[in-house]
Amino acid sequence: MRVVIAGNGLAGTMAAKTLRELDAGVEIVVLAAEAHPYYPRPNLIDYLAGRLPLDRVFAFPPGWTEKNRIDVRLGRAVETIRPASREVLTADGGREPYDALLLALGSVAALPPIPGAEKRGVFTLKTLDDAQAILDDLKGRSRVAVIGGGVLGLEIARALTLRGAAVTVVEVFNRLLPRQLDGAGASVLREQIERLGIAVRLQAETGAILGGDEASGLRLKGGEEIAADMIVAAVGVRPNLEIARTAGLAVERGLVVDDDLATSRPGIFAAGDVVQHRGRVYGIIPAAFDQARAAAHNILGQTKPYQGSVVSNTLKVAGLYVTSIGEAQPEAPGYIEFRREDRDTGIYKKVVLKDGVLVGAVWMGTKAGVTEISRAVASGTKVGARGESLLDDAFDFTLL
Repeated sequence: MRVVIAGNGLAGTMAAKTLRELDAGVEIVVLAAEAHPYYPRPNLIDYLAGRLPLDRVFAFPPGWTEKNRIDVRLGRAVETIRPASREVLTADGGREPYDALLLALGSVAALPPIPGAEKRGVFTLKTLDDAQAILDDLKGRSRVAVIGGGVLGLEIARALTLRGAAVTVVEVFNRLLPRQLDGAGASVLREQIERLGIAVRLQAETGAILGGDEASGLRLKGGEEIAADMIVAAVGVRPNLEIARTAGLAVERGLVVDDDLATSRPGIFAAGDVVQHRGRVYGIIPAAFDQARAAAHNILGQTKPYQGSVVSNTLKVAGLYVTSIGEAQPEAPGYIEFRREDRDTGIYKKVVLKDGVLVGAVWMGTKAGVTEISRAVASGTKVGARGESLLDDAFDFTLL
């Protein structure tokens, strides 16, 4: 059996690794758009900050793919899929037949439609080449504006602050990490961010990027201007759908798959950020990992239905660990929330209950108890009147 995998990010690499673990004889070919071996995306931040040398950005030692008989073709992006003849064409003119195809095409950085976004000195961060371009351009510059106060924007801001830049974060919403934190938690986080020397502007929408051919700052829609030698846009990502759409695969907000991670065409599967499963596009590391492993089993005919992932992600934001689990920000009635915060240490905890059942949580500033609270949310643990006690540092989760 010959399996071709389009993409060597987390989903593509974990699928290849799982395929080899399951079947010593399957032929595995990975077509990678980038010229670099697999690296975890979070490592880009440590590289940008100067905390991780280039040779440690990559996940596996030299020779790992050869040892595992995984044929990785770097710099050979898939350009066209031909489902009828079961082959893909690569951008360099190559042709690769397949018995099964896994699309792990990931996502692309969204660049907002802001006047001036095409100027030199405007960057996004999605790849190792992007990180290197930012570092190369940063030499001799001292002021950076980061558009976006989500996880990536804050991590970029801290990384460039460690490089000596004066950084201002511009966020259109009224709080930082609007997807992960409520107002109370975001307020605690903002204090910690500002203690690092990072300026924060909330409810500030960028109207234009200033400068001639080269960016010199931002003009906000209210008229205020922020001077900057470099602009980094961190306003989210979108599934990389063009190849799948052109091939006639079912596409909505993402590439539509069933519980086997199979697309609308026989022999073609998908995993990772490109996927839409049961109407949901996850875009998080745990889901990409779960999908990759399930897809590998199903490609080999070893049925392993994917039934969704608990939305649980632990992130390191400007030096603080932030974990958001399940329904952390419910909008419907009927939920009860308990909170605890310590502004001096940056610790913020919240649990969300519905009918006495633990359905969501936020843990910020500490990793203690993260595993236990995540497991409790995932299993729908009934906690009754003990909800507030879960926030105590000394709480014994074995009692649940």
